[in-house]
Amino acid sequence: MSDFTSGFWPIYISVITLVSIIGTWVFVKSHTTRKLAPGEKAELMEHTWDGDLQDLNNPLPRWWLGLFYGTLAFALIYLVLWPGLGTFKGVLGWTSLGEYEAEVKAAEAKFQPVYAGFMKQDIASVAANPEARAIGKNLFLTYCSQCHGSDAAGATGFPNLTDHDWLYGGDPDTIKASITDGRAGVMPALGEALGPQGTKEVANYVLSLSGRKHDAALAAAGRQKFADNCAACHGADGTGMAAMGAPNLTDKVWLYGGSEAAIIETIAKGRNGVMPGAAQTLGTTSNKDAKLHLLAAYVYGLSQKK
Repeated sequence: MSDFTSGFWPIYISVITLVSIIGTWVFVKSHTTRKLAPGEKAELMEHTWDGDLQDLNNPLPRWWLGLFYGTLAFALIYLVLWPGLGTFKGVLGWTSLGEYEAEVKAAEAKFQPVYAGFMKQDIASVAANPEARAIGKNLFLTYCSQCHGSDAAGATGFPNLTDHDWLYGGDPDTIKASITDGRAGVMPALGEALGPQGTKEVANYVLSLSGRKHDAALAAAGRQKFADNCAACHGADGTGMAAMGAPNLTDKVWLYGGSEAAIIETIAKGRNGVMPGAAQTLGTTSNKDAKLHLLAAYVYGLSQKK
């Protein structure tokens, strides 16, 4: 990739662009026939077919030539004013980043009074406000829907935010902390420690915790293995530990799938789930804190509807 960031390529692009414009002008100029004088006949070319059909070298319409030369002039003026020749930024100094930052600044100034009003309210109150929910939904669709889905129902490996099951807790402050700082959920791989048979036994014991179909003999054999290898995080009764983000294994909610095969894969290979913090998603905008507040309120409100 270093070859494409060297100083050669801007020069190459600039030369190719200018040579193309000049070459096009020379080509059109060389093929432009002078305007015929009154009564003068156009030059007869060599092509004649069907007896009387002739190819005459008539001049192109002046309006057409004017438009063509005009486009060439426009191209040169554009390249002087705006970026287009390698690293030359143009005399106006325009950049797409600069325009984006100006638009963001204008939008933040416009919405700052609205945000300020919501910042004075707690998250539960904001979640009950229709205007705040509409703003929060737009923020969610922009920053969160790529993983959790536009309906916030999640997918395999991405939590459903519309139910009452929370890995780290569903109170307003915890939700805001999750969005602000992100989360890194790690389950170690136990396949080597347990072996294939032990993994299958623990998987069946896990299935039994939520009342799912399982092999009773395998589950009985896996009980102690679960206590030795899994209870430190998931608890002796399998109800999980919110402080660590360890899921409750006794309910019907499964982040990576609740079939025997999926549970075996989880135990054997482990899981690594990462949610980026707001520093990576919201950037450093002046209304960042207000956006966090509205996002937390929107997510909190999703699970309060049921």
